[in-house]
Amino acid sequence: MSHEQRFAASGLVLPGPFFPHDPLDGLVVHGGRARTSGQLPRDADGHLVNRGVLGANLTPGEGAEAARWCALNAVSTLRAVLGSLDAVERVLTVIGFVACTADFEAQPTVVDGASRLLVEVFGDAGRHSRSAIGVAALPRGSSVEVEVEVVLVGLRDA
Repeated sequence: MSHEQRFAASGLVLPGPFFPHDPLDGLVVHGGRARTSGQLPRDADGHLVNRGVLGANLTPGEGAEAARWCALNAVSTLRAVLGSLDAVERVLTVIGFVACTADFEAQPTVVDGASRLLVEVFGDAGRHSRSAIGVAALPRGSSVEVEVEVVLVGLRDA
């Protein structure tokens, strides 16, 4: 099953894409790879989902939901720029930033929301390496921000 077929069968609906302000690009394609800019958890109307700080006013489950929206926005950006999800050979890495209190230790649980979405969309090709990093604050009061890097079909390293 192709990535596009798997996505269609999933029943998921892509928000956006929501591209960053000038002079930034939403996706940079270079050397057989593509990397998104940081994706915030925006819903289809562009509103941030679960704004706040993990460990203060948000639970790990709410953070995981936000991370899932971030990944869905990354998929939206990939599809918009590449023309098809089938241009993706595999997801290479994910970097997740979690706005959290100093004593919050469940950053991996939060970013799992993004990781699970990518496997849902890309199957085994969605498995990836990852970092989950706690930070004091994120843009626009977002609870999570996610970057995704993929390898493009037919453009492997030697």
